[in-house]
Amino acid sequence: MDIERRSGCPINLTMEVLGDRWSLVVIRDIMFGNRRHFRDLLTHSEERIASNILAARLKRLVVLGLLSRQDDPSHSQKAIYSLTEPAIQLVPVFAMIGAWGRRHLPVSEELSIRARLLEEGGTPMWDRFMDELRLIHIEDPIGGAGGRHASSVLADLTAAYERARDKASSA
Repeated sequence: MDIERRSGCPINLTMEVLGDRWSLVVIRDIMFGNRRHFRDLLTHSEERIASNILAARLKRLVVLGLLSRQDDPSHSQKAIYSLTEPAIQLVPVFAMIGAWGRRHLPVSEELSIRARLLEEGGTPMWDRFMDELRLIHIEDPIGGAGGRHASSVLADLTAAYERARDKASSA
């Protein structure tokens, strides 16, 4: 899949790859939600992406080299989507977008807690998270490196989100 290139500007080219309404949301859900199957991405999206749009975005992100797709050995009709190195290197971009959104938009506590923690954790946390994502998505894409580890950035971000969600639902 070739993308139309209006110029050689790096900002323009990045927007041509990531600037549609859903690409970053799909990558976000794989990165932070550890959602690796189509059904998980479809049913757990806060933004309620339509199935045809999700299918098109997944296909496009695979063609562009931001995701890889492998058959799931546990189920013949399922695929596992994994982040590639270029997608993993978006962690600092997500951290900065989240920080900007927290400062300038009416965000909810539960959905912005990960952004706050990433902003506070800075580059050291981003580097640890990217290393963890490489283990899960590149080194062991089928097994996911055994899932979440107690001392992982993903586990910490997920636990903080779940606490904020539970607090919001009991308020």
